[in-house]
Amino acid sequence: MSKFKERNLFSRLKKKDKDAFAVAYDLYVADINRFIFFKIGNKDEANDLTSVVFLKTWDYVKTNNLVDSRTLKALLYKIARTSIVDYYRSRQVVASIDDEEHKIDVIDDAQDVVSQIALNSDLEMIRAKLPELKIEYREILIMRFVNDLSLDEIADITGKNKVNIRVLTFRALKALRELIEEK
Repeated sequence: MSKFKERNLFSRLKKKDKDAFAVAYDLYVADINRFIFFKIGNKDEANDLTSVVFLKTWDYVKTNNLVDSRTLKALLYKIARTSIVDYYRSRQVVASIDDEEHKIDVIDDAQDVVSQIALNSDLEMIRAKLPELKIEYREILIMRFVNDLSLDEIADITGKNKVNIRVLTFRALKALRELIEEK
């Protein structure tokens, strides 16, 4: 979605437009759900938490709390992040990228079989090491490379500046590389 269309949608939301909220839901539900799933590792609970995120967003819309937010996407990810924190606080469980019931498979059909085997091995190694990273590093990598968010969008979501996000991404990748090389 272009920045102009998103701004237009966001301004409609500021006017409590229910149709605009429905459009926003359709536009962002898959991205938010994927972000949450990668953070908690359970499909059903990710679906439930995604619903909570959109309910909280609608509450923000109804109570005119959109004034402080710069973009709709940033607002949704901020609400998702705080909802995930609340989720873990209420359950006091350890964060995981996936679990035994819900394996995450990423396959590029354009590659040959040998490349696919190497890719699967690399992804498995990354998946195994990702939970060992600091939460901040893991979150940055998921937003940047799984959800394909720009540095500006991640900066809006986290409340940090773009330079900090670039440095954090570099450090997170370096830390992940070091963990993988240890093996």
